[in-house]
Amino acid sequence: MNPLKATMMQAIQGMELQSKRMGISSENISNVDTPGYRRKLLMVSPQQTAGDQFMETRVRLDQSEGVRSFDPEHPMADADGYVTMSNVSLVTELADMREANRSYEANLNSFQQARTMYRSLLDVLRR
Repeated sequence: MNPLKATMMQAIQGMELQSKRMGISSENISNVDTPGYRRKLLMVSPQQTAGDQFMETRVRLDQSEGVRSFDPEHPMADADGYVTMSNVSLVTELADMREANRSYEANLNSFQQARTMYRSLLDVLRR
């Protein structure tokens, strides 16, 4: 395979992955105050197929417990009057979102560099 094309394809795959990470983080941030909500985690595992490398992604729920608060009037309170809140940490999610955003930008820069090199190569070949 053409090395420039391979670089561009890897950059595209990286941007798609980081886009999924930002989507998962935004879902978690939007549900930070939802009682009983469990944080979603994006699991990535590489798979080699016929010389090409693809990433398999799946979403799983964080199994850590959320904070329990005493509120017997709440509709989701258990028999003892406690409500289990979300296990999402806003600080962690914002840090994850920032990391995903920067990784997306790095992949975008890699794609743009490969595209520029491709154009330069084509300009040389046209002469």
